[in-house]
Parts: sequence; structure tokens; C-alpha cells
Amino acid sequence: VRDRVVVSVIRSLAGHRSKTARFLHVAFDVTGESFLAGDHHGNIYVFDLSRNRFKLVQKTGQACTALAFGLRRTTEYLVALADYSIKCFDKDTKQLVSWMRGHDGAVSSISVHGSGRYAITTSADTAQLWDLETFQRKRKLSVQRAVGIQKVFFLPLSNTILSCFSDDSIFAWDSDTLQCKHQLPVPEEGSRPRYRAFAVSRDGRLLAAGGRSSVVHLWCLDNWQLLKAVQMPPKVRTVRQLEFVSDSFDRGSSQILGVLSQDGIVQFINIQTLKLLFEVGSPHNGITSVAIGPNGRHVVGVMESGGLNVYSVQALTQHVNKPPAPLVKVVTESDRTAKVRSAAGRVSQRCKMWKLFCLLAFHQQMIKHHSLTCMLQNELPDELNKKRLQKLLKTFGEYPAKYRMFIWRSLLQLPENFSAFSSLTDKGRHAAFVTLHQRYPIKSQRLQRGLQRVLSALAHWSAIFGETDYLPLLAFPFVKLFHNNPLICFEVVATVIVNWCQHWFEYFPNPPLNVLSVAENVLAHHDKELLQHLVNCGVTSQVYAWPLLETLFSEALTRDEWLKLFDNVFSNHPSFLLMAVVAYVTCSRAPLLLCTQREDFEYFFHHRNNLDIDALIKETYRFMESTPAELHPRSTLDDFEPLTKGLYPVFNKYPTFIVEYYSQERDRIRREEAEYLRERQQVQELQAEAVRRQAEDEAWHVQQELLREAEEQRRRTLQEEEARLTQQRVRLTAMKRELKAKELQLMDATRRRFLQHQQEQKRAELRRLDDEIRRKVRAEETAAAVQELEVRQMELEAQRRLFEQVHPCEIPQ
Repeated sequence: VRDRVVVSVIRSLAGHRSKTARFLHVAFDVTGESFLAGDHHGNIYVFDLSRNRFKLVQKTGQACTALAFGLRRTTEYLVALADYSIKCFDKDTKQLVSWMRGHDGAVSSISVHGSGRYAITTSADTAQLWDLETFQRKRKLSVQRAVGIQKVFFLPLSNTILSCFSDDSIFAWDSDTLQCKHQLPVPEEGSRPRYRAFAVSRDGRLLAAGGRSSVVHLWCLDNWQLLKAVQMPPKVRTVRQLEFVSDSFDRGSSQILGVLSQDGIVQFINIQTLKLLFEVGSPHNGITSVAIGPNGRHVVGVMESGGLNVYSVQALTQHVNKPPAPLVKVVTESDRTAKVRSAAGRVSQRCKMWKLFCLLAFHQQMIKHHSLTCMLQNELPDELNKKRLQKLLKTFGEYPAKYRMFIWRSLLQLPENFSAFSSLTDKGRHAAFVTLHQRYPIKSQRLQRGLQRVLSALAHWSAIFGETDYLPLLAFPFVKLFHNNPLICFEVVATVIVNWCQHWFEYFPNPPLNVLSVAENVLAHHDKELLQHLVNCGVTSQVYAWPLLETLFSEALTRDEWLKLFDNVFSNHPSFLLMAVVAYVTCSRAPLLLCTQREDFEYFFHHRNNLDIDALIKETYRFMESTPAELHPRSTLDDFEPLTKGLYPVFNKYPTFIVEYYSQERDRIRREEAEYLRERQQVQELQAEAVRRQAEDEAWHVQQELLREAEEQRRRTLQEEEARLTQQRVRLTAMKRELKAKELQLMDATRRRFLQHQQEQKRAELRRLDDEIRRKVRAEETAAAVQELEVRQMELEAQRRLFEQVHPCEIPQ
């Protein structure tokens, strides 16, 4: 892919999409030549890298939360939306194929099986398996919200499903039967990994997991074991995403891993050589998510600005494949002269020490990035032998804190026998330390379990350690230092016991009188007055020397002082520890001469005191050099011998018969205690049964009393109800009588009103008849009057005619 093609794709895309659109997710198809991208407006684009083209294929109207290609029908793809649904679209026809619902939260990832038949969608609390032929849900995995699901996905080239949860547990399931096949163990070293990002190589044999730490764990899925832990640079605090870069010729066994950190930069490293190959992104415009094509030729980054950047892997790896620089370099004469002059100068002791620091740092980095399949060997390089480390120790007084644990492991030459230690821990918790938390309570449950694990392994290694009362005091400082690595902690304690605790167990169960007598002889040689004062006060070596030895100075010194002291102890002969005890007594000469009571001496050697640790170490070295050979502990103690590789050595330097007797007595007491506990349990059960029966009897009697009282209450209630009913009947009879009387009165009043009404009707009828008669009479009178008027008119007419006849001329015209 040419750079100009990549730039043109970005420019065309920037010109097409709106200014407010932001891309969220990217998914490549199976060929790796095109990919889908969805923005927060719900627009889905398809990009064709071979032709440098893109087009809008779908408008969903909602922001997409996940995308996936790889279905049986190559033109179809799955998109998860903000409404918790999953839709299947066809990119050619732009039609909706199916709509799947069932999640109660946003879908964060979609994994499609290699056959394209099935798909797994994952949300915060649910993972669902879908059949892409029918688009029906087959199975549903639900968990409590307190746990949470990080990711569930198919492994390539297999019928295995991996489920990753928020508590860092990873399970492998058979996709056909959905039975649990394996569980990956959570790494015990360091703090919790808090996995959030996962990636699998194309051949399905390698799993990378990272989270809220700078460590990326690589798991081999063939044997389900941790392959290596990759420590990222200090600037990486959180791993957001992991992606493998495939190659066409590696058969899927990807060797390049892309790690997206919190600063928005993707770092590509070679998981074999653990070298940084190249980086993508910048702090000013970081990458929020990244997608890598199946053929490993393109890298697409979703930027914080909302755009997409497409990178060519071939162009990014050009400088990786460059030939090495020439070994011969041309220098000028002046340069050579300057180098000769500088080399002729005297190198100071500090410069030599600085070189040692550099060698330590380089060697530790090489070990840190080394594969766990080739576990680091605790051997110092030639430049860092024991003598040079002793010079470093004498110059600075202590080893650098950053490299102390590595130097200790190297000085002690720990074999790291994984199988032998596993066989000891597989035996479980030793019976002698079951109640350890009662005898030695520790606030931290993690330290309590670590101490119990180490002590149990020691007891299974040798029977004497199960009977030694002071062993927890001796081992606790190392458990606190190496609590993240039980194997190293066990081997450090075992090495200390074998070398610095020589002859301690010969007088078991009493303190090592032989060793204490050696310390007393050395004290007598160097400070007779102080020893005589201790003798006069009745204080023996069991009071002033044994408390320091059995606790390895952990009660008398602070953490930093203790580490400084044991830097010198591990760098010298085993007799150095015994000399340090004598030096502690002589350095505390002034306050000890003022003590006269035995209780004061006991308190003094069991608590911290105001003591200069540098003076103590200096006095110890003086005793090591000035003590005569016949009194020196070196004549009694053997030289340092590391633990053997493969199997741990047999430890039988103790009176076997006493330990066996103690063990038998302890077993007998334990059996008697178990029998006593069993009998006490039986008695308690009988007592509980008797109490239960007594309670049942009392409950029965109480119940019977309550039933009797309830019956009496019901009887009284019935009597009261009968009396009330009788009163109601009396009242009802009286009411009936009253109603009957009222009814008779009403009937009588109604009859009277009816008769009165009849009379009124009769009177009205009579009045009407009277009115009718009067009307008829008046009509007859009117008719008679009319007739009379007519007769009168006729008379007048006759008179007028008569008059006209008599007086015709007087009639007006």
C-alpha cells in the first residue's frame, strides 16, 4: 500500500463526513482488503483499500457499539447499536436481514465463529450465543454484576470459547457441549493484573491479556500455562487494547503484538525477542481503538479527533528489516587523541561502582524480558562475581534496593525447583499449622496464607519443621519480602536454615546450646566485663543471643536496618550471623550494664532499641577478622552450600527419635482432641436435640393453650352474637309493628283522600253541569233576543216602506 493512497483515503473521508461525526468502531473483513467503520450518528461506511474508495452503506440512526464481519454470507455483517440490539445488514443490497434482541446493556464485542455459523455477543453482565442461520439465541450466560464479564469469544481453528471475567478468571468451554474444559490460573506474582484487554493469535495457540498494569501476560493455550510476562515501559500504566499482527507466511503463529496504552500510542513488540519494533499514534492526537487486518498489511486507528488513520505495516517495518550498521567506523586523528587522553586518566572507585550498577541494571532487564520457558538462572555474570559485589557492599554499605532481591537470589544460588515445590504444596496444609492464625495472628490475610503455605511446605520437606515453635518467627520476614513468589520464599528460607541455622536442631526441643556456647565464647573473648555482668545477673545466652537468632533480628531491627544487615549476612560466611549477634550485644553494652533484672534483659532483646546499624555491621566485620581461629564460629560451621537442583536435599540433622516421639505424641493428642471434639459434638448435638424437643413441647403446650383460649374467645363471641341477634329480632318485631301501624294509617289516609277526591270530582261535575245549563239558558235568551231584534227590524223596515209610500217626496236622494 502506497502512502499517497492512505492519505487520499483519509482526505476523502474527511471531506465526506460531517464535521460533528466521530468514528467509533472498525472491523475488517476476512480478506483484509476492506473494512467497516461506524460513527456515533449511526452511519456505517465500507472502505475498499485496494481501490482506495469508500461508500455509505447504512444509516441506522443510532451509535454503533460493535461491528463484526465473517458470516457465511460474505456480504452480511453484524452491528450492535446503542439500544442494546444487534442488527444484520447486507452491504450490497443495504437491506436489514435480521434484528436480534435480548441484551439489557450495551454490547461491547461480537465474536463470529470461523465457520460463520455462530456468533457471541458480550455485554457487561450477559454473553449470548446466536445461530446465524436462524438468528435465534441458543444459550445465554448471565453473571452477577459484582463479577462482570469482560469478553467472551471463539478461539480460531477450534471449537473452544474463552470467557474472561472481571475477577481475572478465564475459562475455556466446548462450543458444542458448553462444558468447561480448562481454567487459566490467576498469576500470583505481583499485584492483580485486572485484565481488560485480550487478543488471540490466528492459530489459536497464544493468548495475550493485559489490563490496569504495565504487565502483559502471554498464555500458551496448548498446555494452558503462563508462557511469559512482558513488562512494558514505565510510561505504560494501563493496557487498553491488544492486537496480534499476522503474516502470510507464519501459519498464524503471530510474533508481533500491538499494545495500546492509556496515552493513545500503540507499541508493536516482538514477543520472542521482546524488542520494540515501531509505534503508532501521538500524545496530541492519540488512538482510542485499533484494528489490524487478517493479512497483517493494514492498521486502522480510530483517533481521538474522531477520524481514521490507515497505516501500512510494510512501510512501518522497513527500518526493522534494515541491515545492521557497519562495525568499522572512521574517526579523525583528533578523536583518537582525545580518547587516548581520557583513557589514560585514573578511574575512580565510584566509576567502577557505577559500572557495577549498569551491569546489574542490564542483567535485570535481560532477565525481566526473558521467556518463562527458559527460566532465569540465578547466576551472576562474570563481571558481577561475589567479590565485586562485596566491594560494592563495602563501598555503599548496602545493595541498591532496586536490585536487592535479584542479588540475594543470585548469592543464594536458588535452584527454583518448580516440580519439587509443587509436590510439597500439593500435599496441602500441614496439620501443625492449621491453627497458625490463632498462635500468630496477622492483619493481612494474604500474608497469613503465604506464611501458612511456606511453613506447610517446610514441614512436608522435613518433619522437624512441623515441631519447631519458632519457625514462623524465622520465616515471616522472608514471607513479607517474597509474598508474591512462594517458590522463591520457600527456597530462601530453606537455604537460610541449611546454611545459617547449622546445628540448631541437634538439641531439639531445647535451644541450640552448642551454637549459643560458641557465641558466649566469642563474647567472653571480646568483652569479659559485659559477660561477667550478664552472669552475675543470671542472664544466659538463651536470654541475650537466642531471641536474636530465632527471629533473625526481625524484632530488634527496622525493615531498612534488617535489609542492610542481611545484605552483609548473605555476602559472607554463615558465621557472620552469629558474629552479628555478639556485635549487637557489645554495641548495646552501656544500657545492658545498667540492667539488673532478668525481665529487663528479656524485654531489651525482644524489642527495638536505639542502635546504629552501621556500627553494628562494622563491629561484626571486626569480630570476623580479630577472633582467634579456635574460637571463631567458622571452625564450627560449614561453608555455604546452595540447595540442589531438581530435588531438595534431605534434611535430617536433628534427633530423629525425639521428633518422631513428638510427632507421635502430637498425632495422639490430635486424635484424642479429634475424639474429644467428636464426643463434644455428639453431646452438643444431644443437648441441642433435647433443647429442641423441650422447645417443641413448650411450643405444643403454648399452642394448646392458645387454641383453648381461642376456643373460649370464639364461644364468648358466639354468645355475644346470639344476644345481639336476639336484640335485633326484638327491635325488628317492634319495627314491623310500627310499620304495620303506619301502613294502616297510610291506607286510611289514602282512603279518605280517595273519598275526598271522589267528592271533589262529583262537585266539579255538578259545577260543570250547572255551567252548562247556564250557558244553554243564556244561548236560548240570546236567540230569543236575536229573533226579537229581527222582528223589530222587520217592523221598522215595514214602517219605513210605509212611510216611503206615504211621503215619497221627502226621501233624500
